[in-house]
Amino acid sequence: MLNGPALESIAFIIEATSGQAVGSSLCTSNKKVLKWSDYCHPLACSPGLPYRAVAEATIENFSRLGVAFLEDRLQMENGLIPDKIVSVLLGESALRDLSERRPSTSEYQVEPLSLSNATEIIFSEPPPCEKELGDAPLRRKSSARLSTAGEGERRGSCDFGEGHHLHLSSCHECLELENSTILSVKYASVENIPDLPDDYEGMDSDEIEDDEESFVGQTKRVNVSGKPPNVLVYAGGCVQRFEQVRRLLAECVDTDSYTLYPLRPQQVLSEPWLDSALLLVLATEELLTPQLQERFLAYLAHGGRILGLSSSFSITGLKLVSKKAQRNQICRLSFTKADSTELELSVLASGGVYVRDPSEGHTGQVELWGELLGDVKDMAIVRFTHGERGGEAVLCQVRLETAPDSQHVRSPKEFDELKMSNALRYEVLTEILTSLGLSCELSQIPPPSPIYVFSPCPERRGSFLTWLRRKLDEDGTLTAPKASLKVLSGGDSQTELPEGVFALLPDPVEPQPEQFNLQAYTHHLHTRTLGQTLLYTEVNPTTMDLLEGLMLQLPEEMGLIAVALRQTKGRGRGGNAWLSPLGCAMFTLHAQIPINSSLGQRIPFLQHLVALSVVEAVRTLPGYESIDLRVKWPNDIYYSNLMKLGGVLVNSTVMGPTFHLLIGCGFNVSNSNPTICINDLIVQHNREHDSSLEPLNTAMLIARTLTHLENLISAFQERGPQAVLPIYYKRWVHSGSVVRLWSEDGPEAAVVGLDDNGFLQVKTAEQGVVSVQPDGNSFDMLRNLVVTKQS
Repeated sequence: MLNGPALESIAFIIEATSGQAVGSSLCTSNKKVLKWSDYCHPLACSPGLPYRAVAEATIENFSRLGVAFLEDRLQMENGLIPDKIVSVLLGESALRDLSERRPSTSEYQVEPLSLSNATEIIFSEPPPCEKELGDAPLRRKSSARLSTAGEGERRGSCDFGEGHHLHLSSCHECLELENSTILSVKYASVENIPDLPDDYEGMDSDEIEDDEESFVGQTKRVNVSGKPPNVLVYAGGCVQRFEQVRRLLAECVDTDSYTLYPLRPQQVLSEPWLDSALLLVLATEELLTPQLQERFLAYLAHGGRILGLSSSFSITGLKLVSKKAQRNQICRLSFTKADSTELELSVLASGGVYVRDPSEGHTGQVELWGELLGDVKDMAIVRFTHGERGGEAVLCQVRLETAPDSQHVRSPKEFDELKMSNALRYEVLTEILTSLGLSCELSQIPPPSPIYVFSPCPERRGSFLTWLRRKLDEDGTLTAPKASLKVLSGGDSQTELPEGVFALLPDPVEPQPEQFNLQAYTHHLHTRTLGQTLLYTEVNPTTMDLLEGLMLQLPEEMGLIAVALRQTKGRGRGGNAWLSPLGCAMFTLHAQIPINSSLGQRIPFLQHLVALSVVEAVRTLPGYESIDLRVKWPNDIYYSNLMKLGGVLVNSTVMGPTFHLLIGCGFNVSNSNPTICINDLIVQHNREHDSSLEPLNTAMLIARTLTHLENLISAFQERGPQAVLPIYYKRWVHSGSVVRLWSEDGPEAAVVGLDDNGFLQVKTAEQGVVSVQPDGNSFDMLRNLVVTKQS
């Protein structure tokens, strides 16, 4: 709490009412949310709705509250959003009257500023979150708990303490001032208030965030005309279940716009959370008590929105029927999107389905969104409305919250089937969340980060910087068509640069990057040239553009590689966008190959060598030999023949007798959702073989990939294709494949191998052995066809 001098203070009433519309626009302010009691001394409160409190603050802190109020950044202790602040003049008698009506003891005490040794006033707050959600003890206990007003009660009729009305609802001065203009407007004009620092500037994280997660008193963005952007998860008190659902939702929604909190069992019936939740997620399979069922229906009638995940919650006219034989079994789900397109995917069934019961009746409309396929098409996902204020619920009886690697998945076959549907599972989830009013679009794209120069060899790093400085113009910039580099000192790293110009910091950086282990990179890199000079950045549009302007000027011995933690505009083969989230190994490598060399005469082979190098980087590690990572012609890395893990893009430019090559590569190391990553395969291997292989990291795998690539290129240059094809065929997915060429009605062909130029060879009954060029064709792995790739 910020304590100002008590000589000049302002007393005021702050009020928060109910009846705010659901789904209103969020506040666009980038500043922090203020917790109102941090900037004043609360004197008394009236629980229930409307919630009112009397407080006292210094003029400076009152101005802060006024500014936050006008900018929609002010929040009450109990999660409500104030919509009125009224200054009042409280006399000594009024404060004394409050003093006489207080309860006798409390651990949460507030002392008025204007009275010396004045009495204590109870200020109640909801129970904080503890490690166990179900029976968590209260950290602040009070001998007399304030009652919560029920719906329909007259405003200001709540009792305080031992049955006495609050001074707030009975004081003549307060009633006269209730509808007056707030004094803070006068203080909050630009001309009249001093420059205020950011609300939490200079405070450490422990002061900003309470050590206990609760939706009460915390939110990222608020709006006085709508509900706070809190998503509450009711998991019946199970911490593990809450964490499972919280992680899932955090992967689907824009976490810069919403805050995810547990709704604990003791809060459901006792706290005024109905106006603090934009969405309520019911994520417990336990049978709800009639009181809980009624409370959640009241939230819907209040205009709330509910997502049910294998929950027993329902409404009249819709019955939940048990089908124990289906419980935790894989079923096929047909889901209808808003645009009427159908998605079909594999999911785990909860063991329950919905059945309409017209005899009970229902005032809202029940829509079927998803059904289990089979002889009987059971209702598994339904949507309905409730009440006159726009209440809406989507209830699911398939385990959309369950990942393929959960304990419910018992076999490798089940894992494969669910993992292949994992991206569709996320698509269904985001479709449902969007329909319930949440934004599932990507948050704002982060700006490019500075680029740093590293090398296992200090002399090599020095040579690169010397070469670079010779290329700079008077402004310290190396200009290129797509990506220019501006050399800055560490102190200038925050300088705003034009689009397409990126800061390069030549000075060593301490500490080293947290998410890219340079020691692991150095330890696993055993090359003469490739990767010996490293440009590292956390965020960049595309590493391909970074090197494109340099490659024709770079000396061969530099071995330059650019690595980005995240790429915002990555490119794939054929112009496809390359999604590059955290956890992926992404790099662009510069290489030079003489045209008259063995590989130079067969340059399409290079993409095959790069993909093979990624596979070898994993499968040649001791203990990791059976990790089912493979290559797919022409340029992909696959898990078995099921799912893509990464890909390769090679751009070539001829300059004199040399191919200048930019090798772009990206593969998923540790990002499990929504598709699959290398560490997923390791986890599954450990389960199947009762082993304890360690997860791998991007730095070591990039270094090992470069080491294998340099060795494969060297072997190819010495002995031609036969030096690498046995290893390639050992790792590829196409052995014995029979496909149809060009279309579903095209000629049937058997895959033979690669020809002398690296093109795919297939054998047909009509034409014999023919080669298929990779530039325009790729396998459709789901239908086992060779198809013309559409541009």
